[in-house]
Amino acid sequence: MNLQEQPGFATVRRSIMLVGLFVLAMFAAQTAQAQTFTILHNFTGGADGDSPLAGLSMDRAGNLYGTTAYGGRQGGACTQYSTCGTVFELERKNSGWIFRTLYEFSGPDGQTPEARVVIGPDGNLYGTTTAGGDAGQGTVFRLQPPPTVCKAVSCPWRETVLHSFQGGSDGANPAYGDLAFDQDGNIYGTTPNGGDNQSGTVFELSPSGSGWTETVIHVFNGSDGYEPYAGVIFDHAGNLYGTTSGGEGGDGNAFEMSHTASGWSLSVIYNFAFPGGAYGGLILDAAGNLYGITAFDPTVYELSPSNGGWTYKALYTFDGYFSTAQLAMDASGNLYGTIVLSNTEVFRLTPSDGQWTMTGFTGSAGAEPYGNVILDAGGNLYATASEDCVFAITP
Repeated sequence: MNLQEQPGFATVRRSIMLVGLFVLAMFAAQTAQAQTFTILHNFTGGADGDSPLAGLSMDRAGNLYGTTAYGGRQGGACTQYSTCGTVFELERKNSGWIFRTLYEFSGPDGQTPEARVVIGPDGNLYGTTTAGGDAGQGTVFRLQPPPTVCKAVSCPWRETVLHSFQGGSDGANPAYGDLAFDQDGNIYGTTPNGGDNQSGTVFELSPSGSGWTETVIHVFNGSDGYEPYAGVIFDHAGNLYGTTSGGEGGDGNAFEMSHTASGWSLSVIYNFAFPGGAYGGLILDAAGNLYGITAFDPTVYELSPSNGGWTYKALYTFDGYFSTAQLAMDASGNLYGTIVLSNTEVFRLTPSDGQWTMTGFTGSAGAEPYGNVILDAGGNLYATASEDCVFAITP
């Protein structure tokens, strides 16, 4: 199920748009004056893709990688929308960018990638699709470049389906969350659906011979959370952290998973008091503090380890907006993210004397950025707008 099909999403979106003019004026009043907004690629809905719901990843050379939920190959098994989605690259070339479609899904190999691709330890791209696969319940996939130098204009990458979800105990419909890797090359992620309680799972994929073996390391039961749309992250001790959109009281939570001799053990570290909990994942700073943003009337928050537990602190609230994004942090400790209204809104939160000051960057084209923001070494920001472009902001 994609974001636009979530229960209540249409109602929430209409409410957001009704307050849009008022809130946008407030946002614009705090917008940075010196900024350059540049469209790197406008999607056409054809072979280049359509609806980039997820954010971007960047390699060491500064090239960008992302996904589109729709567009690409016409026909195939994706009869609902006629197209199954794509994976793309924007190669940095001198002062410009070259766009390439790396892969077009057809259905059995995956359909509707709503999460970004991440760069694995081996340099290949890894990601998930919400639908498709041999049971139609989504996949985990790997993309590898052509084995030899390609001299053609279009050089599709090679896809391998690492796991096709069956919709039962193994989970179903991985959504917006990033995949994570441990030091041994095992892959970790979440599914918001499936599992023995149909409340979602946390899973591990381990290399096994010439294939991969899936192990469900946690099954959500409702009281410990449900519908984990976001992915998981590791800390330096090997613990996993993530969020759910529902939990005790129905408002979602943040959780920690520790590896024990008998397996993995999950602890809820904070129950949100915000409807919708969190669709976006967590990030970790050098001091071990966690940062995230809630979904409705998004609140950027910090969770700090304290006396064996965790202390919650609300840093900033955006009234009337919506967010599915994971935050980013620069070397100075500033936080960056996206919020959804009628335009492209990227924000920066700057800490000063215990307070956080918001600076907004409102784009002149594109709309509804659901994905993450990434930064390069020069402090430039890159993101996608689901309607319907990749853009850069130079503060």
